[in-house]
Amino acid sequence: MRLGLMAVPVAFFALFFAYPVAAIVARGLDVDGSWRFGRMGDVLAQSDIRQVLWFTLWQALASTALTLLVALPAAYVFARFDFPGKQVLRAVVTVPFVLPTVVVGTAFLALVGRGGLLDELWGVRLDTTVWAILLAHVFFNYAVVVRTVGGLWAQLDPRQEEAARMLGASRLRAWRTVTLPALGPAVAAAALMVFLFTFTSFGVVQILGGPTFSTLEVEIYRQTSEVFDLSTAAVLTIVQFAAVGAILAVHAWTVRRRESALRLVDAAGTARRPRGAGQWALLAGVLGTIGVLLVLPLTVLVQRSFDAPDFAYYRALTSDEGNVFLVPPIDAIGNSLEYAVVATVIAVFVGGLAAAALTRRDAGRLVRGFDALLMLPLGVSAVTVGFGFLIALDEPPLDLRTSWILVPLAQALVGVPFVVRTMLPVLRAVDQRLREAAAVLGASPWRAWREVDLPLVRRALLVAAGFAFAVSLGEFGATVFIARPDNPTLPVAVARLLGRAGEINYGQAMALSTILMVVCAVALLVLERLRTDRTGEF
Repeated sequence: MRLGLMAVPVAFFALFFAYPVAAIVARGLDVDGSWRFGRMGDVLAQSDIRQVLWFTLWQALASTALTLLVALPAAYVFARFDFPGKQVLRAVVTVPFVLPTVVVGTAFLALVGRGGLLDELWGVRLDTTVWAILLAHVFFNYAVVVRTVGGLWAQLDPRQEEAARMLGASRLRAWRTVTLPALGPAVAAAALMVFLFTFTSFGVVQILGGPTFSTLEVEIYRQTSEVFDLSTAAVLTIVQFAAVGAILAVHAWTVRRRESALRLVDAAGTARRPRGAGQWALLAGVLGTIGVLLVLPLTVLVQRSFDAPDFAYYRALTSDEGNVFLVPPIDAIGNSLEYAVVATVIAVFVGGLAAAALTRRDAGRLVRGFDALLMLPLGVSAVTVGFGFLIALDEPPLDLRTSWILVPLAQALVGVPFVVRTMLPVLRAVDQRLREAAAVLGASPWRAWREVDLPLVRRALLVAAGFAFAVSLGEFGATVFIARPDNPTLPVAVARLLGRAGEINYGQAMALSTILMVVCAVALLVLERLRTDRTGEF
């Protein structure tokens, strides 16, 4: 039964992930019919490549440390404090995470770039500096720490720390010896996720880094689309693949510790109104940080989109004169929505089958390896996947290079891990005896799933679909290669407009980014209404 459920996800990932990636890597390493593995040493010996590797590593470490420093106080506030507007603020905190990285880069460009808010007020520009990249990464990953650590913190029994205080421990020592060890697996898991996202950063660095800074992902894109050096791109892809594999292995180990080592309580009973000046000051500080770090960039983005009189930037979206596309930019909205809907259907179907196959906790190595496989698209170069689609899927019976389905297939690859991570905790919580009772009464496996599992996981399924829709809407790394000029998506349109000189192009990029932000925010608010404590965090 489990192997049958795994068949479709394995076939999907083999055909639309492993095959394209292997094809592009093989194309890069195959020179005149012979494999040049020595090329790896030649590439890694280049000083500019070593500089890219070093920058990728240290900016990911710095981004992770800065994110933990800024977000951990917020995780505590959301876990232990009860205050008006908490649910709305939780949704606001999560908005940046579901935003496309292109929009994140554009928002910070409007804040710290040429003609941005800081430039207008104090003549300060931070674009093309590492600080702009680090702050944008904190903006994007803030919710990862708040949700992952805060979700567990809210379920830790506060009486354990209170007991330590009664035995004479100071507040700091009680937290250090009781709470921190319990939070350790969640903090480690959040840190690894942030490191993974920043290590493979593309859209943010592409927009804010300019020609000065380049991560592995950006360099793979440059070597593939600008220099046309597939050999170097293949080597860098292998390096990134190895690094991501190691990160995911460590992440899987921390998740298993988190699942097995803790005894939790109902989160609803652990939050209370702040007490004393110190707690109110902490709440005020967190609210101020959210306002400056998360809300301000998005507000400036919206304001820049309305800078021209009579909604000129928005009206320009309906014209195809002087544009980089064959159609008016406004068409990108409809294209993105259509692609995202199809990608969501694929991701929910494939991810749902995968989650069902992973339901039992007593999984062997084969199933745990399958679980790790599902996470790989989050870390392996989307640029490589997109270009691999063009290289590998160009011959019958899979001649899809000119087909519209390529875009939702690439987007679904990113959506499947979110579907699995959202549905898996709920499926594991379903009492196996209910399924067994249905089988005893004569129900087929399909009917037992429809009558027992589906009513219990329906809400989690809707949340998973919402996440898949949001991430599909903002996928950029692969789509930039395979979206046709007459059918651009919103992220591709924003990036192309930012790449052209002129105030009207910049304004249209801000307008399209605002539209994309609003669509993602609406999807997230719907998720917040559907979310339950049993649907997991990410």
